[in-house]
Amino acid sequence: MNALLSPNAQWVLLSTLILGMASGMIGCLAYWKRQSLMSDSLSHAALPGVVIAFAIVGVKEMPVMIAGAAASALAGALLIHWIRSSSRIKEDTAMGIILSVFFGFGIMLLTIVNRTAGGNQSGLDGFIYGQAASMVRKDVYTMLALAALVILIVFAAFKEWKLFLFDPDFAKGLGLSRRLMDGVYLGVLVLVIVIGIQAVGVILMAALLIIPSVSARYWTNSFKRMVLLSALFGGGSGMGGTLISTFSANWPTGPFIVVASSALFVISLLFGAQKGLLVKAIQLRAQKQSVARSWSGEPGVKEGSAG
Repeated sequence: MNALLSPNAQWVLLSTLILGMASGMIGCLAYWKRQSLMSDSLSHAALPGVVIAFAIVGVKEMPVMIAGAAASALAGALLIHWIRSSSRIKEDTAMGIILSVFFGFGIMLLTIVNRTAGGNQSGLDGFIYGQAASMVRKDVYTMLALAALVILIVFAAFKEWKLFLFDPDFAKGLGLSRRLMDGVYLGVLVLVIVIGIQAVGVILMAALLIIPSVSARYWTNSFKRMVLLSALFGGGSGMGGTLISTFSANWPTGPFIVVASSALFVISLLFGAQKGLLVKAIQLRAQKQSVARSWSGEPGVKEGSAG
């Protein structure tokens, strides 16, 4: 493998592995908070911040663009909360509004910047569908450090996350601040989105958050195992998609990561140990056979016993 990949490609592969793991873990939190659409909304809402940050500094500096994306995504999250709390509009509708408005605004800004001198050479188009191959080593270091921070936050407060997600009243009785946990959750969600949009793209970043967690749900009823499996599926999808993209004709990385993640989902859907279609079919057939045997063994119901 090392002989086939350049040193930079190996670093990119490592970064998408860690990114996939972090995305899978945060995706589990979003899944149990029933906010899967929130990740899609915030990933699209990050695009204007990326373009504005580039327009301000004039160069493609990863830390600056991450800061711009984070500010834009947080603004989108606050607007979703404001729309939901100050009107009769439901949360999913508010998310759809923010997703459309921010992404449309980002595309408009991107078109304007690309028409400026040097703008068409900025590589900002890679943030739409993802282009991990365009990352330099400094970008990879930044992504690795922030993704590792996200993973550390999830593991360090694992018990608190369980209480926050499954028994918030008991958590409040123990003194766990719901506002604090909501803030930390939103912070890590935004963080994993903004560090992943260059590799996966704003359009497909939500898939890397949602699909691994849903796939893991088909294999276990344990929250801990689900988080670990989701991290495994996300990391495997990141590596698989990056390898396919690397060995292809410089194709965007994001679509292949999503395809790899979707393949794992189909396998989980069919063969998952807890909720897979094959397991359900076997259980249903066994149940029908058990019912048939119980009926045939009861007195007075055998053939010819009536009358």
